[in-house]
Amino acid sequence: QVQLVESGGGLVQAGGSLRLSCAASGSVFSADAMGWYRQAPGKQRELVATVTIVGSTNYADSVKGRFTISRDNAKNTVTLQMNSLKPEDTAVYYCKARYLRTDYWGQGTQVTVSS
Repeated sequence: QVQLVESGGGLVQAGGSLRLSCAASGSVFSADAMGWYRQAPGKQRELVATVTIVGSTNYADSVKGRFTISRDNAKNTVTLQMNSLKPEDTAVYYCKARYLRTDYWGQGTQVTVSS
């Protein structure tokens, strides 16, 4: 069973930076794709950024130019570097990994950006 463990959330002032990490375990294969999603109170979960096994990336328009996603296939980790954070980035951030068309989710980590 694949397990994802996130770390790196916290409280930061607007304009600051945070780095989220997610480590996957329980599979001998690298995930086909890994990514970060977020859910703010009262809103639906939304895509933040994804990266495929070959390194192709995709970002939500709201984070382009501020966030950078990367992965280490050897370590089965994915990282989200978040710069120039805004109060509207406040949400619970979830890591997702896709293995053979099955999605696995982490437990989520809170990111709070104060104005």
